[in-house]
Amino acid sequence: MKHPVTLTRRGFGGLAAGVGVALALSACGGSPLSSPSTNAASGAGGSLTVGSADFPESQVIAEIYAGALNAAGVTATTKPNIGSREIYFKAVQDGSIDLAPDYSGNLLSYLDANATQVSADDVYKALPGKLPQGLGVLDPAKAEDKDAMVVTKATAEKYQLKSIDDLAKVCQDLTMGAPATFETRAYGFPGLKANYNCVMKGLKPFSDGGGNLTLQALLSNDVQVADIYTTTPSIQDNALVVLDDPKNNFKAQQVLPLYNTAKMTDKAKEALNGVSKILTTDDLINLNRAVSGNQKQNPKDAAAAWLKDKGIVK
Repeated sequence: MKHPVTLTRRGFGGLAAGVGVALALSACGGSPLSSPSTNAASGAGGSLTVGSADFPESQVIAEIYAGALNAAGVTATTKPNIGSREIYFKAVQDGSIDLAPDYSGNLLSYLDANATQVSADDVYKALPGKLPQGLGVLDPAKAEDKDAMVVTKATAEKYQLKSIDDLAKVCQDLTMGAPATFETRAYGFPGLKANYNCVMKGLKPFSDGGGNLTLQALLSNDVQVADIYTTTPSIQDNALVVLDDPKNNFKAQQVLPLYNTAKMTDKAKEALNGVSKILTTDDLINLNRAVSGNQKQNPKDAAAAWLKDKGIVK
């Protein structure tokens, strides 16, 4: 077993409450990052500020966006580690930043807690109608950072598991390792039962977001299935098996830019869509490993290496 990578996971809670926070901030007229004199009302074009959430993966993607924009001749700087979605969404909305990386499914849930779309196409198609005026999203990447049902190679071979459909046949014999909220969340036990008729033997709760405690419980067979985000390097590093989810129990979470329309030019859109066209989940895994693993690489340096490797920066 390789050393685990510790990641500060994205905060996707809040949903309807998060919208309330954003509306409250808007009503107060305040911005967490700037005064009205520095907002995007200066008109289309000009330099762009790329913000990020408060976890490493978001910071790396923001640096990739900025690097791609600069390579295309669009001046861009970054404002990393802004905070949770409630904060960076408001910052994009008021123009104190011009764009930020986001995740399609959780962005939709933030905008509409009752949204029922789960597939990648349906989620993406629903977003424009839910976004407030002045905001937009660009093309989604193939890259996804989403919850997944993960088992060891030995467990997969023992029960012949490739998908959650296969898992359903033996769910009653297996214990799940996941956050305590998995027992009641729509995509947790209720979703597994409704979509797959999968009722687990029990839940062993962990609060590390699929981190090292969850990993060790899985590797030691203390639990047989674990909820681990798909871009967590420990999946590859320990030859774990991510079970396919053909019925979309877990909502699609494609990486995509959330942007303010005030200064977004066609040239900038083309550069950002170019990133989304080639960014993969494996890329995110390797970038997370570089930044949050033993290397402790700076997000800007990791992004620069990726941009060069993909030929975006010469």
